Amino acid sequence: MKNNDGFSLLELLIVVAIILIIATIAIPSLLRSRQAANESAAVANLRNLNSAEVGYSSSHAGVYGSIGDLVSAGLIDNRYQGVMSGYLMTVELSTNALDYTAAATARALTDGRFDYYSIPDYVIRYSTVAARAPSALSGQPVR
Repeated sequence: MKNNDGFSLLELLIVVAIILIIATIAIPSLLRSRQAANESAAVANLRNLNSAEVGYSSSHAGVYGSIGDLVSAGLIDNRYQGVMSGYLMTVELSTNALDYTAAATARALTDGRFDYYSIPDYVIRYSTVAARAPSALSGQPVR
């Protein structure tokens, strides 16, 4: 009588092939989901920056502050000074600090498909660079 303890080489190869097929289907979907999550986080972080700018402006004679100023005032935490969820958050002030542009720029193409920005009208917009915004929507508000 033949003793069959274990799997044959053919059975193991079939299992490995099935796992590879499932992985090739699942991994791109996982990456797109991660990009979408990073983009949602970037939009939410820009909204927080806008709220912090309003608070800073109301207590500093109508001028806006840099990210360092907002952190020092306790309006946002110091995570905004680095990369958060794949996006670099920046605030560019005008020369008299009466205007600003807050931007969320993806660190790499795998982190986010689009870049976002906001000005003191507090509307979050796609990047004005056509390559970093949805087709024909550069500079348009995010819905």
